[in-house]
Amino acid sequence: CNLQPKDAAKMPESAWKLLFYTLSWSYGTYLLFFTDYPFFHDPPSVFYGWRKGMEVPTDIAIAYLLQCSFYGHSIYATAYMDTWRKDSVVMLLHHVVTLTLIASSYAFSRGWGAARGAARGAASSRRPCWGSWAGVSPLPGATKPTLLLCPARFWFRLYWFPLKVLYATCYSSLQSVPNIPFYFFFNALLLILTLMNIYWFLYIVLFVAKVLMGQMQEVNDVREYDVEDTGKA
Repeated sequence: CNLQPKDAAKMPESAWKLLFYTLSWSYGTYLLFFTDYPFFHDPPSVFYGWRKGMEVPTDIAIAYLLQCSFYGHSIYATAYMDTWRKDSVVMLLHHVVTLTLIASSYAFSRGWGAARGAARGAASSRRPCWGSWAGVSPLPGATKPTLLLCPARFWFRLYWFPLKVLYATCYSSLQSVPNIPFYFFFNALLLILTLMNIYWFLYIVLFVAKVLMGQMQEVNDVREYDVEDTGKA
């Protein structure tokens, strides 16, 4: 593949994330479109009939287990195994917030994690795929696939996420269960994740701007320190 040593060192990280998010996205797509759950087309339905101590369906419990396991591992991996980047501190915070949200949702048998996972599942693979491609792609002129992910990230993370997840949790949850517990706790976590989505989207905008202005001739991850040092040199 003619990978540079620094790119070869990132390959295991990128390949692992690409594999997990592909499987996670596929399973999320299955739950949303090939089962009887109406969460995607009717997000408020995740709160219909909610009650304390309700049983979590097995297929959704599997999604909880997969996501909790991944984000639990990712906290350690980001701190001690992955390449340290400009956004690594934010990434650590993201993993902690996400793990807290999902684990607490399952512990309280709530719809919060289901609502978040349902509408967000299709988007989850976009950012790691972008990082994997930008981190290891040896192909000349390989900016086009990466540029195509910019509108995809905007659509999934900054349009569908607020439209389907935040609308359901901030508004519809109170309509279905007026005294729903932990309302502010879960919504605060979701709003923090929304701010992080905006933060990472700005990195993609920066990448696109550098490509359009001719400051970048090949795919590079603008979150990495060596890219900045190379540009200064």
